[in-house]
Amino acid sequence: MRGPCAIPGERPSTTVDRGQSIAAIAIILCTLIAATSARCQQLVPFGDVPATSDFSEAEIAARGRQPARDLTYSDWSKMCFKGVQGADTKMVCRTTITGKWDTGQVVVRIDLIEREDASAKRLQILIPAAFFLQPGLKLTVDKGNSTDVPYTLCLANACVAATVSDPNFVSALESGRTLSLEGVNANVVTVTSSLPLDTFAKAYQGPPARIFEQKLEGKWEQPDNGNSK
Repeated sequence: MRGPCAIPGERPSTTVDRGQSIAAIAIILCTLIAATSARCQQLVPFGDVPATSDFSEAEIAARGRQPARDLTYSDWSKMCFKGVQGADTKMVCRTTITGKWDTGQVVVRIDLIEREDASAKRLQILIPAAFFLQPGLKLTVDKGNSTDVPYTLCLANACVAATVSDPNFVSALESGRTLSLEGVNANVVTVTSSLPLDTFAKAYQGPPARIFEQKLEGKWEQPDNGNSK
């Protein structure tokens, strides 16, 4: 089996505080992933998803399912990031929820990311580098509307799964009650966790709780026009 990246249902084998690492990575990603740019290429992709499937969906399903270790989830909240390069800089916002173990360590985070004046919205999930990469992750609202979220890159202490969100799925999030997160652990067993959606619509539709102004490296907000070296 290639690409085992094990799970929110297992304790980490290191004493390093991965929660802090995930939080730091998320701040960087929120300012970068809203637009595809050369700067994003500095985040090294994991490059270890099998070219052909090692397990079929039927084989994975036959191995069974188990609940993740208990997680305490935050309320959904919205924060925005705005560059300070000029008046034409677009603001990037994320509506987010985090899940922690009883130790206080953040082990999962889900973001719905949107950029000012852009219609597309991006779903992003950050988890510890411990899942089996091949199947990706799956989100389901109230056992109905679902979407698959493939892994896009892994860093030292976290992996990121992301996809452009279907508008119907965003609408389902706004009206739903529970969001189910499914992933496949290193033993190729499906692990599930349920997240509350009761505060999502208020956070998503309302003003941001905080706006961060920061200088973004590179000219990711503006066309290159062939001037980069």
